Amino acid sequence: MDTATNIVLDSLGRVHELIPAVLGHMSREDLLWRPDEGSNSIGWLVWHLTRAEDQQMADLGGRTPVWLPTWYERFGLPYPADANGYGMSADEVAAFDVPSADLLVGYASAVAEQSTQIVTALTPADYDRVIDTRWNPPVTVAVRLVSIVIETAQHIGQAAYLRGLRERMNGQN
Repeated sequence: MDTATNIVLDSLGRVHELIPAVLGHMSREDLLWRPDEGSNSIGWLVWHLTRAEDQQMADLGGRTPVWLPTWYERFGLPYPADANGYGMSADEVAAFDVPSADLLVGYASAVAEQSTQIVTALTPADYDRVIDTRWNPPVTVAVRLVSIVIETAQHIGQAAYLRGLRERMNGQN
């Protein structure tokens, strides 16, 4: 594999390694806790980062997101099947519900597996391929991968921060 592919795989792999650690031993109540009504919950952040990665990687690789139909049905969220959290209102975020961290970890694992397959199949020439002409400059595969890495890293950091706040509230830290 080329250096760029290794960097992307390592970066996404580090995010996915953090997901079980951030969600470990969390109750449903902890997963859904928000510091205020306008904030995201820990569970929603992890769902969003995996949904966004899943959708963007599937588009990039010409595949169906792993979300459809199995994970979408398993989660049973009150969102359209193509929702990934982008642009959701505080009320929509508040409607997020998940029975356990295991469901989120399972979905994240499936996303990581498909992302690895897609990135591994890229050739050095693929990184320069334009995939979205709505922007100036147009978005290439490389630019999209950078966006995915940055977004997933930001959101797992936010989820970890919220976990720390929640633990302090519960006197665990």
